[in-house]
Amino acid sequence: MISQAIAPAVERRRPARRWKALTGLAYAAPTALFVLIFFVLPIGLVGRMSVSDWGLFAGNRGLNAPENFTDAVDDRLFWPAVWFTLKYTAITTVILLGLALGLALLVQESNRWTGFLRTSFLVPSALGLASASLLFYALYSPQSSPFPGDTSFLGTPWSALWSTVALIVWRFAGFYMLLLLVGLQGIPGDVYEAARLDGADRWQTFRHVTLPLLRPSIALCTILCVTGSLLAFDQFYILTKGGPDNSTVTIVQLVYNMAFQGQNDLGRAAALSILVLAALLVVNVLQFRGLRGKES
Repeated sequence: MISQAIAPAVERRRPARRWKALTGLAYAAPTALFVLIFFVLPIGLVGRMSVSDWGLFAGNRGLNAPENFTDAVDDRLFWPAVWFTLKYTAITTVILLGLALGLALLVQESNRWTGFLRTSFLVPSALGLASASLLFYALYSPQSSPFPGDTSFLGTPWSALWSTVALIVWRFAGFYMLLLLVGLQGIPGDVYEAARLDGADRWQTFRHVTLPLLRPSIALCTILCVTGSLLAFDQFYILTKGGPDNSTVTIVQLVYNMAFQGQNDLGRAAALSILVLAALLVVNVLQFRGLRGKES
């Protein structure tokens, strides 16, 4: 009897549940279509190009499965580009995160200058990277630079590297400061009060309270900074064009050169892109595992 009384109610609920499911699919469909068109299909095309003899103007000339990958690795600029990209990533990550943490600690406490400082540090992040690169290019150019004419910002490999690092630090320090500031403001004040009652000084509080509780924000900033640095292209293409003497060619710029400059070989460029994607996946997985292990 009870089952017979419940059955009509269940039957009435089924159309409502079906309608809710269709409504959810309708809301998700635009995003799914966007991901399919702009991410899944291009990755599939790159995968096909990576195993094909595919020229920029000649199109697909047939399968060329292993040669594209071996030729990409055997390129004379491959290992120098890998080494330079790793060096640039390490330098940028250390300097950028250290400065961003210092700025976040500086503006953590509210006072009459806090709003002005936060805005000043954050303004450069509103500028596009290409626009910021053009701005610094004018700053470094002997024709428009306010510095003495004999100052060489881009003339040597060492100066070109550090001039580009200065651009990236200026552009992104405020953004990472904001992320770390949100993490700092999420730390309960009771924890600091307990540390003070235990007799901890500023350094001990920072080391044993602030840093451990700020670890999720630092992890997020580290992953974003490492990934962005490994994919560096705009700043070097605008400032140095890979020079002097190909000393500042990044791995992504090498992909561009293979595809559109001189070689016009989309197959090799696609193969190198696949290798870069695989390396990024490995790096991100290792970072997630390492950071998650520290959290646990």
